[in-house]
Amino acid sequence: MINSNRIKERFTMLAQIDSISKEEAQIASKLKEILTEMGAEVTMDNAAAKVNGNCGNLVAKFKGNSPVSSIMLSGHMDTVEPGRGVKVIFTDGVFTSDGTTILGSDDKSAIAIILEVMDVVRENNLPCPPVEVVLTVCEEIGLWGAKHFDLSMLESKIGYILDSTDTEGIVTQAPAANRFVIKVYGKDAHAGAHPENGINAISVASKAIAKLELGRIDHETTCNIGKIQGGKATNIVPDLVTIHGEARSHDEKKLKRVTENIINTFYSVAQSYKADIFSQKSSCSKSADDKASINDLPKVEVELEQDFPSTNISDDHVVVRLARKAAKNLGKEMESKRIGGGADANIFFGKGLVTGVLGTGMTDVHTVRESVKLEDMENTTRLLIEILQIHALGILDTKK
Repeated sequence: MINSNRIKERFTMLAQIDSISKEEAQIASKLKEILTEMGAEVTMDNAAAKVNGNCGNLVAKFKGNSPVSSIMLSGHMDTVEPGRGVKVIFTDGVFTSDGTTILGSDDKSAIAIILEVMDVVRENNLPCPPVEVVLTVCEEIGLWGAKHFDLSMLESKIGYILDSTDTEGIVTQAPAANRFVIKVYGKDAHAGAHPENGINAISVASKAIAKLELGRIDHETTCNIGKIQGGKATNIVPDLVTIHGEARSHDEKKLKRVTENIINTFYSVAQSYKADIFSQKSSCSKSADDKASINDLPKVEVELEQDFPSTNISDDHVVVRLARKAAKNLGKEMESKRIGGGADANIFFGKGLVTGVLGTGMTDVHTVRESVKLEDMENTTRLLIEILQIHALGILDTKK
C-alpha cells in the first residue's frame, strides 16, 4: 500500500524548500495545497504575529470514516541553520544533504510520513478516525509555535508527534526546563590607569559560575550555562556581563531547587563583593554620593521563565497501548523512552493534550552529517497507519 517513490519524491521536495525558523511561509503554502487536494479542511492560526514570523501553525482536519474520537498527528515545519539551499542526495536508500547544509529530516521526514499515511488511508479506504494534523512553526528556537497554539482549534485529546530518532520507541517522559538570563552590573574604569576604580562584572560572574554545579546533576537533572556576553575592550574594566543558561529535571522539586541555587549564588557572590568593596572604600575620603554608588554595585538582575513543562505518560495510557499494539501487529516492539530534551509534546502535554513522540529514523540532526533512511520512514508510516486502524476499529478501550 505504501508508495515508496512518493515518500522519496515528497521528502526531497520538502527538504529543498527553505524553512528556517520564522520563515516557514513557503513550505506552509505548499503543504496547504497538498493537504487541501487530499480532502482536508486546512486553516492557519495567528501564531505568526506572536513569534514575529511570516507564517502561523497549520492545521489540517480529515473527517475519517469511524465514529470514534479524533487523533492528532504532528511535526514541525521549521529547520535550523545552515538550512538554506539544501540539496538532497539519495544513495543506497539513505537521504543526506550535499554536506554544505543540514538535511532537514528534523522534521520534514515527519511531514512526509504524515502525508503518506493520509494518502494510503484515503486511497485504500482503510478504517480511520478523524485525524487532526498540526504542523508547527518555530519549534527549533523554543517551541514557540506550540506555545502560541490555541488548543481550542482541536477536538483531539491524544496524539503523536514525530520528532525523534528511534522507530521502535515512544517518548513518554521528558523533563521540564527553566531558562534564565542573569545580568551582572559592575563599574567601568580604565584597566591600566585606574583599575581600582572599577568593578569587574566578568570577575563577579566568573566567581558565581565557579560555585555552580553544572552538567549532569543526577540521573534526571541537568544544568548548563550556554552563553556569556560582556566587556567592551581589554583596556576597560567591564561594567556588564550577561549569562544565559538553563536547568532541566524530570522532578519539579529538583528543578525548583537547582534554579533557586543558581540565582541565589549570583546574589550571594555580588553581595560579598559589595561588602568587601564598601569596607575597603569606606575609610577613604569619598563623598556620601560616591559611597552610595559603591554600595549599589555590583548588582544582579535575573530574568527567569519556564521554557517547557515536563511530560510524563504512564505505560497504561491509551497513547502508549495503541503504539505498542500497532507495533506488535507489525512484528515489532515499542519501548517507552525517557529523554533529556524537550519537544512540542511537552507544551501540548502541559495544555492537556497527551502526545507520545515517535521516531522517523533521522540521525545526526542539526549537523551537515544528518541523514535518514527511506526504510525507517516507511516503517513509521506503517506504524501510524496501524495505530489509526486499531483506534478506528475500537480494538482498545481508549477511555483508560
